[in-house]
Amino acid sequence: MIMKFLKKVPAGMMIVPLLIGASINTFFPAALKIGSFTTATFSSAGSATAIGIQLFCLGTTLQLKDMPKILKRGGILLGSKFVIGAAIGITIGKVFGFDGVLGLTTLSIISAVTNSNGSIYLSLMKTYGDTSDCAAMALLSLNDGPLFTLIALGGSGLANVPFMALVAAVLPIVIGMIIGNLDKEMKTFLEPAGDILIPFVGLTLGAGINLSSVLKGGVSGVALGLITVFVGGIFIVTCDRFIGKRPGYAGWAVATTAGNAVAVPAAVGLIDPAWAPYVGVATTQVAAATVVTAIVVPFITNWWAKKYGCPQMNAINAAVAGKNSKN
Repeated sequence: MIMKFLKKVPAGMMIVPLLIGASINTFFPAALKIGSFTTATFSSAGSATAIGIQLFCLGTTLQLKDMPKILKRGGILLGSKFVIGAAIGITIGKVFGFDGVLGLTTLSIISAVTNSNGSIYLSLMKTYGDTSDCAAMALLSLNDGPLFTLIALGGSGLANVPFMALVAAVLPIVIGMIIGNLDKEMKTFLEPAGDILIPFVGLTLGAGINLSSVLKGGVSGVALGLITVFVGGIFIVTCDRFIGKRPGYAGWAVATTAGNAVAVPAAVGLIDPAWAPYVGVATTQVAAATVVTAIVVPFITNWWAKKYGCPQMNAINAAVAGKNSKN
């Protein structure tokens, strides 16, 4: 009964646990802080570990011959996500200043639109994409933090992001890839764990979200989420289709705001004090955008994949056609 319900919801294996975790954290936060294995498994404290293991297991499925394809797909998604976020934010900043427009600050716009939720992307690619789509998350992890926001603000020299932090983000998938290429039996053994961990990743990420953020962010925060999805998403999908020659489902899947993006305004304010007065309002707006995009994007990706095709559905349709021809 539970599995049937999860399969009916787009990216349900990720989104439903995420909403459960967010609901618990919003209304009963103490329940996730009782300590020991409960806190380690079900609270936001476990998210980094769950994602790291998931990336490692994903890495075992990658073959060296597929790397050019992975770099192309990931590069298009990463580049287009950055370009549209920077273009919108910088244009508004130049015209309206730091205060932004219609209640949306320049800082919140760039922070939200340039950062994508890699876990939702990966979950959607597990449902609709192929191995190369999933592997593109290694590149997309680079926009999960303040680096691209600072570059977009014209402060690339201010981006005090240690090189080892970038290495640490991609190392699990690289180690997994090495093991998977050296030993096919290890690949076969570890490959299923990537899917098994999806609900745990969703739950732990949700446990770091407070649903009241949507209320605190107000109409402007919801609007920011919709801009991230529809303005940013349309541009990314266009690049994915015309440059990457792909159906476009991956473009929609990356049109989210990362949970870690909530901390980006504060990081920018620390590095450049000129932005400090805008940190508070930008943080609540980005938090609202995180929730809005996490809910909206899976449904749009599901609709687009059914309309324009994707590897998983193409395989299912081919299997059905083959079965019918035999009959």
